Amino acid sequence: MEIAESFGATVLLAWEGKQPFVELIDYTSRLEAAGLLPLSALLYQTWLTRNPSPYSHAVNFNLGATLNTLGDTAGAEAAYRRAIALAPAFAQPRLNLGLLLERSGQVDAAMAEWQWIVSNCPRDDANRPLVQLALNHLGRVLEGKKQFPQAESHLTQSLLLDPDQPDVLHHWVFLRQKQCAWPVYAEVSGVTKEAMHEATSALAMLSVSDDPRDQLHAAQLFVESKLAKNLPQLTQRQSYGHQKLRIAYCSSDFCLHPVSLLTVQLFELHNRDAFEVYGFCWSPEDGSATRQRVKQGMDHFFSIHQLSDEEAARLIRSHEIDILVDLQGQTSGARANILGYRPAPIQITYLGLPATTGLPSIDYVIADEFLIPRSELQFYSEKPLYMPNVYQVSDRKRVSGPRPTRASCGLPEQGFVFCSFNNSYKYTPEVFAVWLSLLRQVPGSVLWLLADNPWAEKNLRQVAESQGFAPERLVFATRVSPENYLARYLVADLFLDTFPFNAGTTANDCMWMGCPLVTYTGRSFGARMAGALLTAAGLPELITYNLADYEALALALANDPERCAALRTKLGKVRESGVLFDTPQFVRDLEVRFQDLVAGLAPAPSVAVEV
Repeated sequence: MEIAESFGATVLLAWEGKQPFVELIDYTSRLEAAGLLPLSALLYQTWLTRNPSPYSHAVNFNLGATLNTLGDTAGAEAAYRRAIALAPAFAQPRLNLGLLLERSGQVDAAMAEWQWIVSNCPRDDANRPLVQLALNHLGRVLEGKKQFPQAESHLTQSLLLDPDQPDVLHHWVFLRQKQCAWPVYAEVSGVTKEAMHEATSALAMLSVSDDPRDQLHAAQLFVESKLAKNLPQLTQRQSYGHQKLRIAYCSSDFCLHPVSLLTVQLFELHNRDAFEVYGFCWSPEDGSATRQRVKQGMDHFFSIHQLSDEEAARLIRSHEIDILVDLQGQTSGARANILGYRPAPIQITYLGLPATTGLPSIDYVIADEFLIPRSELQFYSEKPLYMPNVYQVSDRKRVSGPRPTRASCGLPEQGFVFCSFNNSYKYTPEVFAVWLSLLRQVPGSVLWLLADNPWAEKNLRQVAESQGFAPERLVFATRVSPENYLARYLVADLFLDTFPFNAGTTANDCMWMGCPLVTYTGRSFGARMAGALLTAAGLPELITYNLADYEALALALANDPERCAALRTKLGKVRESGVLFDTPQFVRDLEVRFQDLVAGLAPAPSVAVEV
């Protein structure tokens, strides 16, 4: 209390214009260390009013930082702007002002502040950290705006200033994957290929390696560097004894997103005599029919955007959830610290990240015997919850639009149509080389790809044209509504899977629409997804285990229209009566496993737990 007791005398000195700048900074630092931020702000304000000084710009900057911490964003913005007006070359307030403007939705204005720093600050030892931060903010925002080359350029400049930035490097790697900028691990002065591999995120690693050891290592690095440690545990592995089991699903993807497109009927079909279904959501309100179905498919639906991770975890705990199913993993939007509080006695990962999460708070992963062979269990932090037929749930209610004409799709009227509608970051130079080889061996054929972004399209075209292919041999499909996207599979002749990151939801859609699919299967979860679906469909002959066999099988099918037609007929029967798309049976099988998990818990003591 000593510093608080001396506050009156100190503020009086400031009022009388008798407090030196150095003493002001020392005293406010002690106030803030004691948690007395409002007193610090008041002293700054008094000092600025009564003490004309060449250091007023620095005091305004400190005042802005203090007010920002106190939640007074308008006051903080005004203080930062005064600091800039007093000393236009003073860059620190511009960095903070940019963050304030970004949070208020003024993204272009925020970027202008950071760009000023990049353009005007010398890159000497004193200013280098500030320039790096400005470059990193620009790269982050530009990536979010899908301006990938500009984002990559800014992050490259940042790495040249300081190569030892794993967080920057992992965004840089993923940006190059999205653009099909090959090799992904390009030369950057001072950055080794080993450092690039080490910094590659769990999601980006899916397109780099099919070694499950690499996946586990990437996941564990994320856990070690990003997750909060020693969080209070809100539950023990004990049963609540509910008559109806309470199952909760949490995600930022309860919208028009592949995860929801797969799971929406699962929510709808849960047996309400035995289960109560909850949704905990921090997803965008995109107005889609899928989002409305998701919300209506839950018995209870909670938006937790505005809650902290701890508040969200305590909300989940307050509803005595028996099993919490995380549909996120380590993908964009993840809030893994919610799970770290252990708000449910059983916590499961499903679909979000097609790899091990590495999260100590996750107990199980929903899988099947093909997807995660028992020989690879050592590379998973979770225990597999094996489904009897297939790991992936499907939506039997999805409908397709009318079959489009080839002309409306930009396809030639004749010729075999190879397609791969995976996201561009799944494309690799090795597999793309096989696709071009197939085009060369099948006269008149075309390769139909997703127009994910213009830079990926440009780079892929450059690779093809450098090998003598006419531009019309590659056709890029723009994104359309789900029903019209599904209808495209009625026009395609054969789907060529990616490796090592296989198609997941896309493979499901392809097979639902009867289009044959050739996959290349490896060792990791991500490299076995399509193979798991083909196994459930009774079509193991479409699974290959090396690039040579993958190419040979695709070529044989392209030259055998009768076999392709027979495969379409088989997939039509699978759609109607096979286990792959038997969603009611999938839900029943999953519920049995959920009930067994809860039955294995110890009974909870009859003592109320404060949450």
